[in-house]
Formats: sequence, structure tokens, C-alpha cells
Amino acid sequence: MTRVLLTGATRGIGAAAAVELAREGAEVALVGRDPERVRAVAQDARAAGGGAPVHEHVADLTLMADVRALAEEVRSQYEHVDVLANNAGALFASRRVTSEGFEQTFALNHLAPFLLTALLRDRLVGGRVVTTASDAHTGGRLDLDDLQSERSYAAMRVYGTSKLCNILFTRQLARRAPELHANCCHPGVVRTGFGKNDMGIWKILTTLGAPFFRSPQRGARSLVWLSVSPEAAGLTGEYVVDEKVHAPSAQAQNDALAAGLWERSAQLVGLPADLPAGSASS
Repeated sequence: MTRVLLTGATRGIGAAAAVELAREGAEVALVGRDPERVRAVAQDARAAGGGAPVHEHVADLTLMADVRALAEEVRSQYEHVDVLANNAGALFASRRVTSEGFEQTFALNHLAPFLLTALLRDRLVGGRVVTTASDAHTGGRLDLDDLQSERSYAAMRVYGTSKLCNILFTRQLARRAPELHANCCHPGVVRTGFGKNDMGIWKILTTLGAPFFRSPQRGARSLVWLSVSPEAAGLTGEYVVDEKVHAPSAQAQNDALAAGLWERSAQLVGLPADLPAGSASS
């Protein structure tokens, strides 16, 4: 039985993936920040008919303290995780800093999956890490000297940069952790809660555009495919669109930039840059 730890599981792509993974017989551990939403999606997943256990975890992944607490909870409950699906992410219309001093888009969309993967690395040996990226990465511009967007903030550019980080992280993880299969995917433009975290133009645009967007079920397909399909088992370091490998932007293929991002990210969350498997929790 495949055990999948799925973040961002309470709406949109995550909720659809939770139900589909459960339907296919995977044991699913759902992560969300709202206990009631986690409970509701867990009920839907259990009703899907796969018969495997469905677990519930609550964490606010904009906070690295919650990421660490989640990792400890997972480590205490599961000896092995077959798939870590880093799906949690959001677009925020205005720049805000978390109580830990991180710009929240960067914290949620990049630092959280970076840290959670590191803390669970020894539980993931032989498994898969799937991260939800986006074609929006083509509009991102990564400046290693301004990871917190202190010089300027434009919502879509910062979001795109965080998705660029997802791809660079995936490529570096595949290189640094050959015991894993690390891939990322673009789900398409999906009808989700994306863009509705702040009032303003992004809420208006996502609401007006919703009829033209993909369903969450269609958007979740690549995530599910990368998580459990035999066809995806041999892939690593790849960017997938509609269940096919695609080349991301030139910047997303910049190995020096990926290495620099990894090193800066490790410093920010207090981990050694060259983290050997099994030592993340020390």
C-alpha cells in the first residue's frame, strides 16, 4: 500500500488529489491549516471507496515552526512515507511578513516544501517527492540577494518566482538525493481558492476567469500520476505538464542558480546545505 503525505489538501487541486489517491487505494495523510476543512476532505477521501486509512494533520505551513512540528508528528506516526506531495501554495496580493520574518509567499510556496522534505528525507528513501509548480514560473525572476522581495513586490511576479523556486528545488533535490525520485508539475490554470487570500484585483480576476479554468480534478491529474503511476516511477528531476515531461524555462534549468537557492534556503531554515539522509531531525 502506498502512503502519501499531501500538503495543501483542503481545497482545489489538493482536495481533488486526496479523493483520487484514496480511490486508487493509497493511504493518504492530509495536511491543511483549517481542522474543519481537513476533516471534511478526509471524509470525502474515505467515502471514495479505496479502503485504505486516511489520516489528518493540521499545520500552518507559512510558519517553519509548524513545518517542524508536522515533520515530528509524521516521523512519530510513520516509519516510511512513499510519497511526499508538496502541494500547498498561494498567491498573496500584498507583501506581508510572517511572525518568523519571512515574506509569506516565499515561506509557504518554497521554504515550507524545502524544509519539510529535508526533515523527512530519511523517511522517504526509495520514494517520490512531487511538488506542485506552475507555468507561472516563466514570469518569475529569482534574485538570490532579494529572496524576501524587499526591493519591490508584484503579486504575480513574486508568485512566479516562488514557482521557479519549486522547479529549481526539484532539480537540485534529484541531484543531491539520488535515493529519491523528485519531480514537479504544472497543473494548468485551475478553479481553486488561488488568488483569493487577499481582497482586491486578484480575487476579482480569479472569480471572473473561473468558468474558463480547469476543474480541480483535471488539475490534480499530473500530481496523482507522478505520485502513484508505474509510468512515472523512473522519472526524477523532471517538470511535467499533462502527464508528459516538458522543458521548463532557461532560468529554471540554471544549475548554478539552483545550487545557490538551495544554499540560501538551508541557511534561512537553519539546516546544513549538504544534508545527508537521516540527519535532518538532529
